[in-house]
Amino acid sequence: MKARSIVYWVMTLLVALPIGSGGISQIFQYRANPHGIVPELVYPTYFFAILGVWKVLGTIAILVPRFPRLKEWAYAGIFFDLTGAALSCAAVGGYGAYGFHVIAPLIMTGFLMVSWALRPQSRIIGVLFPAKEGRAA
Repeated sequence: MKARSIVYWVMTLLVALPIGSGGISQIFQYRANPHGIVPELVYPTYFFAILGVWKVLGTIAILVPRFPRLKEWAYAGIFFDLTGAALSCAAVGGYGAYGFHVIAPLIMTGFLMVSWALRPQSRIIGVLFPAKEGRAA
C-alpha cells in the first residue's frame, strides 16, 4: 500500500507542478514565457490568462484533501487541457524538435491518468462500475 501512495504522489506532483507553474505564468503573462502561444495556433492572448486561472485552481483541487467531486472535475479539466494542447500542436504540424509540444502533453496525460487511477479512497466519489443487483462485482 505504501508503494501505491508513493507512486500516486509522484505522478500527482509531476502533473501539478508544471500545470500550476504554467498557469501562474499565463496569469502574469511573463515575457520569458511566451504563454504557450505558437504563432501558427493564433489563439488570442486573453485565452491563456483564462486558462492560467483554471490551471491554478485545478492544481489546488487535486492537491488538497477532501472534495472528491471537485477533484473529478479538476482531473477532467487538466485532461482536456493536455490533450487539447497536444491536438492543437499536432494540427499545425507538431512544431519543435521531434514534435516535443505534441509528445510532452501526452506523457503528462499518462501521468495524470496514473494519478487518477491510484488516488486514495478519500479522494474517490464512488465505484466506477457498481455491482448489479444480485451479482457480485
